[in-house]
Order: sequence, then structure tokens, then C-alpha cells
Amino acid sequence: MVSTMNLVLFSALLLFSLQTVVSVTPLPFQHPLDPLTKEEITLVQTIVQRKYPTFNNTLSFHYIGLDDPHKDTILKWESTKPTITTLPRKAFAIAIVNTQTHEILIDLQTKTILSDNIHNGNGFPTLSVDEQGVAIELPLKYGPFKESVNKRGLNLSEVVCSTFTLGWFGETQSSRTVRVECFMKESTPNIYVRPISGLTIVVDLDLLKIVEYHDGGIIPVPAADNTEYRLSQQKPPFGPKHYGLATHQPEGPGFQISGHSVSWANWKFHIGFDPRAGLVISLASIYDLEKHKSRRVLYKGYISELFVPYQDPTDDFFYKTFFDAGEFGFGLSTVSLVPNRDCPSNAQFLDVYVHAADGTPVLISNAICVFEQYGSILWRHTENGIPNESFAEARTEVNLVVRTIVTVANYDNIIDWEFKTSGSIKPAIALSGILEIKGVDIKHKNEIKSDQHGTLVSENSIGVYHDHFYIYYLDLDIDGVYNSFEKTSLKTVRVTDGSSKRKSYWTTETETAESENDAKITIGSTPGELSVVNPNKKTSVGNDVGYRLIPAIPVHPLLTDDDHTQIRGAFTNFNVWVTPYNRTEKWAGGLYVDHGHGDDTLAVWTKKNRDIKNKDIVVWHVVGIRHVPSQEDFPVMPLLSTAFELRPTNFFERNPALKTPSPRDVQWPGCRS
Repeated sequence: MVSTMNLVLFSALLLFSLQTVVSVTPLPFQHPLDPLTKEEITLVQTIVQRKYPTFNNTLSFHYIGLDDPHKDTILKWESTKPTITTLPRKAFAIAIVNTQTHEILIDLQTKTILSDNIHNGNGFPTLSVDEQGVAIELPLKYGPFKESVNKRGLNLSEVVCSTFTLGWFGETQSSRTVRVECFMKESTPNIYVRPISGLTIVVDLDLLKIVEYHDGGIIPVPAADNTEYRLSQQKPPFGPKHYGLATHQPEGPGFQISGHSVSWANWKFHIGFDPRAGLVISLASIYDLEKHKSRRVLYKGYISELFVPYQDPTDDFFYKTFFDAGEFGFGLSTVSLVPNRDCPSNAQFLDVYVHAADGTPVLISNAICVFEQYGSILWRHTENGIPNESFAEARTEVNLVVRTIVTVANYDNIIDWEFKTSGSIKPAIALSGILEIKGVDIKHKNEIKSDQHGTLVSENSIGVYHDHFYIYYLDLDIDGVYNSFEKTSLKTVRVTDGSSKRKSYWTTETETAESENDAKITIGSTPGELSVVNPNKKTSVGNDVGYRLIPAIPVHPLLTDDDHTQIRGAFTNFNVWVTPYNRTEKWAGGLYVDHGHGDDTLAVWTKKNRDIKNKDIVVWHVVGIRHVPSQEDFPVMPLLSTAFELRPTNFFERNPALKTPSPRDVQWPGCRS
């Protein structure tokens, strides 16, 4: 048996940095892609309120974010290696003024409004946290709801409610409404597994009043038994014990954060933050030891949208077709990370500010963490083929992880960007949290007489089938702005001329996509390899430099194309899309998603079938998780994860980690080699 101390010390052997640096230091200037500061958000609030005084206007802010400088401006700025100067700062705000949606562009230096346009199309802005807070209190003061609670024998003081967007199902006109559902918190904080089913509550967000109410009959509220998940409330017996891993970096971390700019090993990049997208990675470049320079890989990457359609068509569930980024805001839903739990003890943290509905800055402390992750194999080889000589050569992998967590109601989304010294970037998603439960009058599977659209995970509790479709925006600039998208198919060739004793072999056939339609890819059919290359840059042996997309396990939509839900989520129709860079095309589900009609999505933009060969292009990758719930997902689910990789392909002349040393070995008392 290995002692606890030996386990701790053995883990500690791995935990050393690649280089010695300091942690977080301020910049002498503001990076043009830095998220808006507390003072800048306050300035936006002041400028807009000056034009629309709140004493005679109703005003609410639904987005206040950085208006990025034009890409060519950023690249020119970066190439000058600035030390003090910065670019003009602008903010973009979406505000509802007297029920009209305004798009307001503000110059933060001159403190003036540059433009103020009214949105007259379909859809509404991201919901504000504040209005949702008001909406969920309305049922508790509403007579018919209190009667429904009483006739179910429930205690009103133990009821809590939550908001759910209503989607779009062919209506020509919509108002800003949400459904409100309520749950029991009695005996457990796990409210989402104890729904009060059978009630229809619709709230108008402009009027902030209940405009529709219906009680469809009593359905048992699932019991609280065995739904508690807080460790402090657990009772024996307990599961396997973990003897914590020591995180020991006596020489300091191997990365440096200056403002929002990160340098680590051979990587440099910028960490941004947006109230809708959340975490944004920009200007990622890797240092080439042979060329003695940094080379650009990624101009900007973030999750553009998360589409979560539930698969229950009944009146209580049909509308649950959520777009978490566009309807609720990934940034607005970002939560503070828990040190030593969400992030290891060697992590450094960044705070960010978002905005309240009145424009007031709201601090999210520990919103982002950065840490080194140790222990895997970077590369290795054991040589036994040389007479009288045998040796093993191996390198330990140390990766840099940037993490944030977005919690939208019941689900927690753990979002990672992992950087490797081998040149790869590995974005990853992990899901945890609570299932969406439908209350039913069923306690055993043999009582089920019709499709319940889910799994009976506990008595009176159906975990409803659903999908999670994340679409990543990846503005790849592979060693320069002008790139092409290549599709390489693998094909079998039969030997028929007697030139070989083999009867067959496989080879590759590469096609360069000319237009957007050429680049729409359903993974699982041909082609087998997908790459972004720079046709203007060659390796010494003549290959185009490039990066390969190693996709996540493909998940394809199963809804029909004419389903209104799928029309809104049509950006999931393909696993990969490629578009020419367009500064206005940021949100795959459209700028206005709440009650949107799907008329401003990636699927609509690409109907133009624009040229993408040797252009500044953007790759959009849909990462899916199809969720058929199981009892192990109840009452709180272990991580369910997926990931993809952007991997150098002929980008370097040879393995860029060839000369990368492993972390230094340290002898610890009580450890045997």
C-alpha cells in the first residue's frame, strides 16, 4: 500500500514550471481588446442616461460591451509593438428605451454618442438579470397561483421560481414574454428536481406582470429524498477517499499575465470577456524556435451560441428550446470560480465587470482562472533496435489552461481553452449541474404507457431528452490573414496492373473549398481531414503551412428542417462552416435571439455563397452533446465532456516540442524512484 504522503509527494514531483515568472502585473497602457472597465461601463450608463433621462423614460441596458476596433487596425497596432499608446475605445450598447430597442455606439474618449439606431426587425435583446428577478417574484403575490399552491398542499414560503424563454413557433408578432416555472426548496436546495408541474405562467417583461395563467391539474411534486448534493449535508457511508494532490511551484508559475495578455512557454495571447460571449481568446501566436519569431494562429475565438432544444413536444415542455448565449448571456451568467475546487491551487484569477439593467457595473470576482496542468506525456520513444544500446527518451507534457464557468439556471458549463507546447489549441466543454426534470405520476418504469420523452431517473421524475450544441467562432489567421480551407478525403485504390503483391491501399485526395457552400461539412461522411492553410507560405519542402481541425465527436440535429426550433438553430445543420471575415457576423444565432425568427443566422449569411479561397476566413465549429439522461445523472450530474483540437499541420519544419525539457525532477523524502 502506498501511503498518503507518498501519493502527495509523487504528485508534487510533476508540479514545476517551465520557466520562472511573476503572476499578474498591470499594463502601462490599455490593450485595445481589453474588456470594458468599471469606469467605462459607468461612462456608458451616464452618456445614455443623459440622452434618455430616467425621470421621463423607461431605460434598461441589455448589452454593454466593447466595440472592437477593425481587425486591420488591431493588427497594425500590434505590429508596432506598442508600449504606451492605445487605440480609440468605443462601446456598443443595446438598450430598451420606452419599449423600443436601441443600438447605441459610443466613443469613450470623446464621451459622445456616434450613432443611435432603432431595431425594427424580429427578436428581442438578451434578457437582463434584473427583470428576471422581478418576474420570478410575481407568482408568489398572484392570487390564482397561491390557490394552486394551496390545493396541492404545498407551503408557499418554500416555493421559488425561475424564468424560461418562449422561443418562436410561427407567430408573426411577439411581445417580450417569458414562462415562469416554480419549484419546491423544502428540505433540499436542489430545486430543479422538484418542479411544480401542470402550471402555465407567462410574464410580460415590458409590463412586468402575469399576462397568462393556467392550472392544468395536479401532478405530484418529486420527493426531496436523496436529492441533497452539499457535502456538508451528506451522511455516511462516503465514497472513495481522495488524498489531495500537492501543487508545488517553488520557482513560481510558468506564465505571466500583464493586464489581460498572457505569455507562457512558446505562446502569447489575450484574454477578453464579453457579456454575451463570455470568455474570448484573441491574438494567439506561437514562437517558432527555428524562425526566431512569433507566428499567428488564432485572431479570435469564443463560443458564439449554445442551442439546447428539449425533445418533449407537450404543452409543458415544447417551448424549451434555449439559446443560452443570445437569450441569457454567457458573460452575464458567468459565476465566480471556487479556488482549489473549480481551479487548482496554482491558478491565477482574473476579475471582470458586467452590467446591471440600469447600467451599473457589476463585479464578477474570480471570473477566469489560468493554470498549468501537469502529468501527461508530451512525446516519447524507447529505442531497442540499436545493438548493445537501449534507451528511453520521454517528455512530460505541461499545458496551460484558461477556464471559466457559465451557469444558466440548472446547467453549469465548464469552458476551457488548453494551450500545448506542441502548438495545439484544445477547446473543451464539460457539463455538470442539474437535469431538467418533468414531474410525472409514475414511480416505476413498468407504469409507463406512452412516450415520456425522457428517462425515469427517480420516482415521479423524468429527465427529458435534449441536445447541447455549442458553436465556436474561430477566426484563424494561420501565419497571416489570407488562408484557405482544405478538405482531404481518404480513398481506397485497387492494384490492378500487377505492380504489387498488394491488392489495395488508401491514399489522399485534397480539395480547396472555393466558396461557403463548398465548406459546409457534415462530419462522419467524407472528407476525412479538414485544414486551414496559408497558400502563400511554404515549408522548406514545399508544403502549405496549416492547422488541422480535429473535430469533436459529431452530433447532428434530428429535428426536421421546417421545425421552427430548427429554423432558429439552423447553424447546427452542419458541423463545420467557413465564411469570409465580416466584422458584423459574430453571433451564429443572430443578434436578437429571444423570440427571433431565425432570419439573421449563420445559415442565412452563407446563402450568399461568398468566395473563401485565399481570403481572411472564419471557421465555425459545432460541438454537440446529445443527452439521454440516466439515473447516474441524478440528483446532480458528473461531468459530461467533449473537446476538439486545432493542431499544427506542416506549420513547423519539425516537432516544435523537440527541445522542450520536462519539469525538473526533485527528490522528496519517502518517495522511491
